[in-house]
Amino acid sequence: MPTAHQWIEALGLEAHVEGGYFRRTFQADHRAMVATPYGERYTLTSIHYLLTHWSPIGHWHLNRSDILHFHHHGDPITYHLIHPDGRRETAVLGQDPGRGQHLVLAVPGGVWKASHLEAGDHGLISEAVAPGFDYADMTLGRVDDLLERFPGHEELIRRYCRPAEPD
Repeated sequence: MPTAHQWIEALGLEAHVEGGYFRRTFQADHRAMVATPYGERYTLTSIHYLLTHWSPIGHWHLNRSDILHFHHHGDPITYHLIHPDGRRETAVLGQDPGRGQHLVLAVPGGVWKASHLEAGDHGLISEAVAPGFDYADMTLGRVDDLLERFPGHEELIRRYCRPAEPD
């Protein structure tokens, strides 16, 4: 069974700002760009994304685009979602449907998400993003901002927010 280090090397993954490791695997540059209120975007992009035992958290972030997550290998990854109305949802991506795990998770644009590898060496997924991913469309969660917006989820927000950068 390949290890996290082997996947990083084999797939050419790099550290991701939200945590874990990634590499873009596709962008639909053979199609016309899609106009969005925030600029032109590819119709679709995709990445490989890996959480590891030493980088087990995908910190709170918000994307404007819809994202499909596909579990490929390794241990289950738990996703925490907070919808714009404050509703919380949890889903586990993994290979064991008998334990309620899903191979695919759809997260609509505008939903806050954080992910966590609770145990094991790694969890490898891919993501398909439409309209295509652009860093301008992603917001990293800040504790104060999220607590103001979603005060009923304080423990979860604090647990999965990226530590603040020193001033």
